[in-house]
Amino acid sequence: MGGKARVACTRETELYAPVRAWLEAQGYRVRSEVLGCDVVATRGDDLVVVELKRALGLPLLVQATQRQRASDSVYLAVPRPPRLRADARWRGTLHVLRRLELGLLLVALGRRARIEVALHPLPYDRRKDGARRRALLAEAGARSGDHNTGGSRGRPLVTAYREQALHVAWLLERHGPAAPRALRAMGGGERTGAILYQDVYGWFVREGRGRYALGAGGRAALATFPEVVAALREPVDGERAS
Repeated sequence: MGGKARVACTRETELYAPVRAWLEAQGYRVRSEVLGCDVVATRGDDLVVVELKRALGLPLLVQATQRQRASDSVYLAVPRPPRLRADARWRGTLHVLRRLELGLLLVALGRRARIEVALHPLPYDRRKDGARRRALLAEAGARSGDHNTGGSRGRPLVTAYREQALHVAWLLERHGPAAPRALRAMGGGERTGAILYQDVYGWFVREGRGRYALGAGGRAALATFPEVVAALREPVDGERAS
C-alpha cells in the first residue's frame, strides 16, 4: 500500500527519472537537455522527444509542436492527477492531442513511480463528419439573421426552429386565432402545422378543430426576443410605406 502512495510534483525535474527509466526499459539511449529539448531518446534511427511540464497548457503544446520539426515521436510528460476523471473536458484534451499527433505520458510519483501512457504520437486521420457539416450548413442557412451573441450563456438560443415558431406566434398576435393553412398563406412557412401541433415551447392554445391562438407563453416569448420580432415587422412596414 505504501509503495503506491503518490506525492505532489513541485519541480519538472522530478519527472525526469521515471521517464528515463521508462524509455530505457524499451531499449532507448536517453539524454537530457539536448538543444533545448528536455529529453531525447534514440534507438537506432528512432528518435523520441519528451517535454516535461507540471501541467498541460498552451505553452507546452506550442513547444511540443515545434519539436515535431525534428521528430514524429513527441511526448508530453505531466504528473498524473490524483483523481483522473474521464469527463468531457479530459476527452476533449485527448482529442486535441490526437489531432496534433502528440503523445501523452502521465507520471505517478511516489516510492514506486510509474508511467501511464495516455496517448502515443500516431498519425491522425482527419476525416470530416459529413452529417455534421450538412447540419451546420442547414441550420446556419435557415436562420434569417444573427440574433445570438457568440459565447453567451443562460439565454435561450434563437435557432432556426425557434425563429420559425416566433414567426408563427407573431402572426397569431397580429391577426388573431387562425388555422395552419391561413398562417402558411401569411408567410408562416411549411412547418407551421407541425410547430402548432407539437407546441414544443408551450406557446400556443388550440381553439377547436384545426384552429390555434397565441397563449401567454407565446406573448412572453415575443417580448423576450424583440430583435427577432422587429425583423419580422420590417417587411410589413416596407409594404405599407410603398
